[in-house]
Amino acid sequence: MALDTRTDRRPSLAATLWGSSVGKKTVMAVSGLIMLLYLVVHMLGNLKIFFGAAEFNHYAHWLRVVGEPFMHEEWTLWLVRVVLLAAVVAHATSAYQLSRRDIRARPATYVHKKPRASYATRTMRWGGIILGLFLVWHLLDLTTGTVHSGFRPGHPYQNVVDTFSTWYGNVIYLVAMVALGLHVRHGFWSAAQSLGVGSRSRDRLLKTTANALALVLTVGFVSVPVAVMTGVVS
Repeated sequence: MALDTRTDRRPSLAATLWGSSVGKKTVMAVSGLIMLLYLVVHMLGNLKIFFGAAEFNHYAHWLRVVGEPFMHEEWTLWLVRVVLLAAVVAHATSAYQLSRRDIRARPATYVHKKPRASYATRTMRWGGIILGLFLVWHLLDLTTGTVHSGFRPGHPYQNVVDTFSTWYGNVIYLVAMVALGLHVRHGFWSAAQSLGVGSRSRDRLLKTTANALALVLTVGFVSVPVAVMTGVVS
């Protein structure tokens, strides 16, 4: 008689965490903070455009050779891209799955209406979609030049000026940056709660920090197209 050697396999810790709402919120929080760190660095880099074409183009070139000679040309840049792509996918997937789980958990009707959420909270999902679509546009516009008729490889300063010299380039960018500000404002505070940092005593500080980050990022990013439109950068 053959012995049954099969054993019940328990799901791994990673699978268990991912299957729970707490785990998905943690993934969403960590991936969001990774993207937030990148946004702060990216905004500071963008502000170099105010120092002229030579400074901005030199910075863009440095991004491609950072880490040399240990890292080959563009290896560090591609490493950052891979990490960011993983963060975006993890963030979007966890957000979508949490949203679907929340919808399935809702009762068909409510005895009492829920209190109105803030504007940022009610637009988080649409804001995420707007930012996702903008990311695709932004890459096709200023990285590959696919949708940029006057794109000149190796001339990032001129490419930025060209983009913000068109009405549609400005509209797309400004709408996306408003969505980004609202997303950061609510997302930072939510991430703190998911990671267990939030508390009643820290609530005001966290909300103030979230508002400050959202304002600084929005103003910092918006300042570039505004500068082109007003002729400060040309």
